[in-house]
Amino acid sequence: MNNPVLVDYVRSGVVESTHTGSVVLLASDGSQHTLGNPPPQIYPRSSLKPLFATGLVSAGLELTARQLALATASHSGTDEHAQVAREILSSAGLTEDALRCPPDLPLEVDDLVALIRAGGSADRARHNCSGKHAAMLATCVLKSWPTEGYLDPTHPLQVHLRATVTDLAGEEPGAPGVDGCGAPVWQLSLPALARATARIATASDTTPEGRVAAAARSHPELVGGRRQCVTELMQHVPGLLAKEGAEGVWVAALNDGRAMAAKIDDGAMRALPAILAATLRAWGYSGQPIDRWAANPVVGGGHPVGAILPSAALQDFLATATTLETTY
Repeated sequence: MNNPVLVDYVRSGVVESTHTGSVVLLASDGSQHTLGNPPPQIYPRSSLKPLFATGLVSAGLELTARQLALATASHSGTDEHAQVAREILSSAGLTEDALRCPPDLPLEVDDLVALIRAGGSADRARHNCSGKHAAMLATCVLKSWPTEGYLDPTHPLQVHLRATVTDLAGEEPGAPGVDGCGAPVWQLSLPALARATARIATASDTTPEGRVAAAARSHPELVGGRRQCVTELMQHVPGLLAKEGAEGVWVAALNDGRAMAAKIDDGAMRALPAILAATLRAWGYSGQPIDRWAANPVVGGGHPVGAILPSAALQDFLATATTLETTY
């Protein structure tokens, strides 16, 4: 793809590895700047969850802000995350046996150790996509759609969600794939993903889009979890709506319409935080969480010996693009 290096992995002063990819930046007026050569369409993976949650709300689903935030989440499987997923199911008269996402364990080591010591084991409510699945099932109950087969792309639920993605993105999605959780995942271009997320981030709180954005912003700890980049940066930057997706996808937008979407060619998730942190700096934000994620430590012997850094090419692009925005 002949894409530029976006992120450098530096150990002991030497660039040990690099991650290439493409970035699309949208100004608040909708003008677009592109670094690299984005594929015609990608699987956005979990970065589609705010779009799906919007579709569920537009179908009539009523959730608390905490529950709706979890519907957008790739969470870390804590007791709190699992409990909120079970609350969504219970409100629809269901149990976690209805979930078709795989059983999973907590992401963080201390949560995992606590669960095992208590005699617990992997379960579906702890899967990082359990909020999305629980909200999908609750919508099926609300609409009198069958809960069996709710992950089939031809199921009424998935037909509705595809239509929502099309409307928000302004682009016809490509053929569906199967996401890691078993749900359909639709193909979109990076610009379309950025546009859709900006539309959600700028919407009035009275709309389905705005309700999703407000819920995620008010409960970022449920969107990811402690020590997760998406949670820490949403807690720090007012108006930020951000979501990562597997295989190296980031999308983020502010409530003024500025947005970014990125795809790492090799799918490395470790490269993503530096990209979002560098983008936030270019948008004029600063502070400890941004500084830390812009230079996430590389460890040797239990001590920092390097960092994962935004490349010079990425920083130059962001500086140029944001400078051009101010001249329009």
